[in-house]
Amino acid sequence: MLNVGLVGFGHAGKTFHAPVIRAVEGLHLTTIVQRSGLSDPRYADVEFVRSVDDLLTRPVDLVVIATPNTSHHPLAKQCLLAGRHVVVDKPFTATVAEAAELVRLGKAQRRVLSAFQNRRYVGDFVTLRQLLAEGVLGDITVFESHFDRFRAERRPTAWREQPHPGSGMWFDLGSHLLDQALVLFGIPQAISADIRSERPGAVVDDAFDVTLYYARMRALLRASLLALAPRPTFVVLGSQGSFVKYGLDPQEAALKADRSPGTPHWDEEPRERFGTLTTADGARAIPTIASSFTHYYENVRDAILGKAQLAVTPEQALDVMRGLELAVASSRQRCVLPWSHVSAED
Repeated sequence: MLNVGLVGFGHAGKTFHAPVIRAVEGLHLTTIVQRSGLSDPRYADVEFVRSVDDLLTRPVDLVVIATPNTSHHPLAKQCLLAGRHVVVDKPFTATVAEAAELVRLGKAQRRVLSAFQNRRYVGDFVTLRQLLAEGVLGDITVFESHFDRFRAERRPTAWREQPHPGSGMWFDLGSHLLDQALVLFGIPQAISADIRSERPGAVVDDAFDVTLYYARMRALLRASLLALAPRPTFVVLGSQGSFVKYGLDPQEAALKADRSPGTPHWDEEPRERFGTLTTADGARAIPTIASSFTHYYENVRDAILGKAQLAVTPEQALDVMRGLELAVASSRQRCVLPWSHVSAED
């Protein structure tokens, strides 16, 4: 049994990490760092402490960091130096330089270090990944990924909407879309971006259109907070067919409704949300493969125990950070930029 400490009990910690960790066999959520407020009665068996210093006096094997983005690097560094394995919520850090330092430190300390890329474990992505592996679409020419929401009003007290390093929609949701694209297609040759604010009074970006350039295809990553009408989650065009999928994975809504992973129909999509595969033989619905955020933590558990290779590696987190920074530079310069490789030793 691995003891887990959770740092941060806001939206990410309370909605995603805590219930998912508790649902994973072999992980024991023992301690939560919450700087203020009362402890949550749903976690009466968990000790609540006020600081990471307090947490690190406890026998904790794995520390999960779910705090505002600017604190990811110093907290992860502190926990790695204390000999703990570390999971960091996305974005991994606020800068490439911070990410590279953590990658070096994780190797030096011989600790497992990973970014929480839970959207590798959503049904639509798992389904698309299988279709690509089977080759039913042929050679891919266009991959389009959307992560849209509708929130016309600003939330001025939310830290994600404050002008701090790592804030804004591109670092928040773009981290997921970029990671998915890199998993499917690898490192691109170049990148261009239009990262912008669309809502009146917004002080951070709330929409983006990012293009990754590959030899014979393009990956388009898009998001907006003013998308009242749904756009497809995925549009994939290939030489032998196309795949179109609408709707967000049901897990986030289930967690927000206080449903625990593993409950009946937890990760199942209704038939009307299935994607559509169109080939020369016609169009047909493709059942969404059920997946679960718990798979992420199961892999982290097994990696710590030496039973599996880590799925979301720190080097992959560094690649995502490189893409996030390059896109910001591209958007500011209004140009296509080559994807220059970065390593932890640079």
